[in-house]
Amino acid sequence: MSNKKTTQRQGFKTNEFIVYPAHGVGQITAIEEQEVAGLKLELFVINFVKDKMTLRVPTAKIAAVGMRKLAEPPIVKRALETLKGRARVKRTMWSRRAQEYEAKINSGNIVAIAEVVRDLYRSESQPEQSYSERQLYEAALDRLAREISAVQRITDTEAVKEIEAALAKGPKRGPATKGGEDDEAEAEAA
Repeated sequence: MSNKKTTQRQGFKTNEFIVYPAHGVGQITAIEEQEVAGLKLELFVINFVKDKMTLRVPTAKIAAVGMRKLAEPPIVKRALETLKGRARVKRTMWSRRAQEYEAKINSGNIVAIAEVVRDLYRSESQPEQSYSERQLYEAALDRLAREISAVQRITDTEAVKEIEAALAKGPKRGPATKGGEDDEAEAEAA
């Protein structure tokens, strides 16, 4: 019997930090059994400290919700490399772009989240972001920082510094210049 349970748990253990796509980094604080309609159900109790929230997720449902282990260091490295790339901003309506950013943030994919941080990042010399851009940027930054801090066992603040250092290494983020950026827009228009 115990074997079946461990497979359902997919190697997740108590006290382990995990990533839950819709909420970011959480910690499994317990594994509980509950009886629901005569069926015994095993649940992960997941605590999201920063949101002061606790979720109970049936162990059998974790694949469906996309819960995963923390990213391996090479993936974190790839996310940090992504931050150094050139921002790719599609010339579509903001509402549509905002939806795409939101979807990337909630995908739980650390590299996709890094893309949002990179695309919405503004250096001091650049024009102010709109309120909704800033909110999405901060949400993505927060998710990325929390996962990096959990993987590298550093504080969120240190993780944010690491992210900002990577962003600063990106191409000069002045006003968009001709070339490079425009190819994409023309391709879409074609």
